[in-house]
Amino acid sequence: MPALRRSLSLSALVFTGIVMIQPTAPMPLFGVVHETAKGHVVTTILIAMLGMMLTAFSYGRMAALYPQAGSAYTYVGKEIHPTFGFLAGWSMLMDYVLNPVICTIWCARAMTNIFAGVPEELWRIAFAGIFTWLNLRNIQATARTNQILTGLMGLVILAMLYCSARYALAQPVVSWTRPFYDPATFSLSAISAGTSLAVLTYIGFDGISTLGEEVIDAKRNILRGTVLVCLIIGILSAIEAYAAQIVWPYGEPLPDIDTAYVHIAGRAGGPWLFQIVNLTLILATVGSGAGGVLAGARLMYGMGRDGRLPTGFFSYLHPTSNIPARNVILIGSTALVGSFVLSYQSGAELLNFGAFIGFMGVNLAAFKRSGSIPAKLAALGGFLICAFLWWNLAIPSKLYGAGWLAVGILWYLYSRRKAA
Repeated sequence: MPALRRSLSLSALVFTGIVMIQPTAPMPLFGVVHETAKGHVVTTILIAMLGMMLTAFSYGRMAALYPQAGSAYTYVGKEIHPTFGFLAGWSMLMDYVLNPVICTIWCARAMTNIFAGVPEELWRIAFAGIFTWLNLRNIQATARTNQILTGLMGLVILAMLYCSARYALAQPVVSWTRPFYDPATFSLSAISAGTSLAVLTYIGFDGISTLGEEVIDAKRNILRGTVLVCLIIGILSAIEAYAAQIVWPYGEPLPDIDTAYVHIAGRAGGPWLFQIVNLTLILATVGSGAGGVLAGARLMYGMGRDGRLPTGFFSYLHPTSNIPARNVILIGSTALVGSFVLSYQSGAELLNFGAFIGFMGVNLAAFKRSGSIPAKLAALGGFLICAFLWWNLAIPSKLYGAGWLAVGILWYLYSRRKAA
């Protein structure tokens, strides 16, 4: 009988997590956060890191107890109640499904910077297909690809930082502290709204826990891998955002909000860096979109195996690759359709709606399970920060998210009635 195989080491897990999030994580959403937080991108990233680090510890502790595919769905369901576990899983499912959607949108938009004559719609079809194809291979092949992607992106980040420093040092006047605090534009409401979006920088770290049945020594390595990925991404993201804000201070109009970082790279290093960063971000976003499909397919597998989703479809594993292939194809198809319906910003806000609910559930599960006072305080802190950021999401995203939850509740009630 096909089964998931334990073949991922800690280093492979960290590489997978970094590419799920992207080592260039703040670059695609830089423009949106830059405008929302009125130039305080670095500040929002660091605030978000606090909440995500606390949540990462909660994920790690729960993964040590339940080293199974399923993530938030498994932890909340087993530790609190199956009903709440389903709602947490259903919310995170929206996160994993929407991640490939916004990655498809961003990649298609970025390709128009290179091939202006090709319709953006064709690029959306192409990238949704790429995300699907990458995940129909075995998990070992995916891990090898992630290591190559991480190395290439690291070189480009170094080039961007070098050119940004050279550009800044050539200017007559530079405010080195302005990216952290600008008294002319600072406001708590802008910081709160910006932080709610900046959390997207870290979205994907939780996907590591969905690989619990494919990791060697999962009880130790899921915790270490989750925390390490969060820390590495947080430090890298703050540095990358700082460099961009030094080169392009708040107040100067951006040519395109969605691909703002690419234009900043062009100012720092010229046309060659513009094209290299553009291509790198496409590559990184492909990794992130494929990572969303990877995690979402395994969450669906866990829920299908437990009968929370139709078992015959969602718990199916391909007999050769041992991949939940039907789930992969379903998410890939959804990414294609969603890219024609949503904008990048609306998709990002809606994605965070589901992510925050899942994060709150995992923090509550860790709080209930923890025996020591420090562990309980960490879980409680993670819950409160996530709840605050969820509250500061845009109203439309909360309304659409509530609709998604309503559909999930109706399905849950129907499935329980049918089972009875």
